[in-house]
Amino acid sequence: MSVVQSQAPIIMSFTDNAANKVHSLISEEGNNNLKLRVFVTGGGCSGFQYGFTFDEEVADDDTVIENKGASLLVDPLSYQYLVGSKIDYVEGLEGSRFTVNNPLATATCGCGSSFSI
Repeated sequence: MSVVQSQAPIIMSFTDNAANKVHSLISEEGNNNLKLRVFVTGGGCSGFQYGFTFDEEVADDDTVIENKGASLLVDPLSYQYLVGSKIDYVEGLEGSRFTVNNPLATATCGCGSSFSI
């Protein structure tokens, strides 16, 4: 008899570091309605480029991922390129920034802001 194990796929993850930074930036702005939006556009040295912005509006077709009370928004077009990704916030020698660890990316640029599939 064989046993089949199933596991729910990890849609996307939004780390504690990223959620804490979102809370910090929202506090600075004084607008509790803000949510972090990650999106993908064409361009960059590898073909696609990640972008981040703050948004007050949640569209009906947005995917909303929450952590520690902070919300991450992803539009349907970008979602297909970000499935399984981990959104993080890092501070290092290259500066402080939100990052995307994308398992679908077959190549990325040196700075990590553009990728190809």
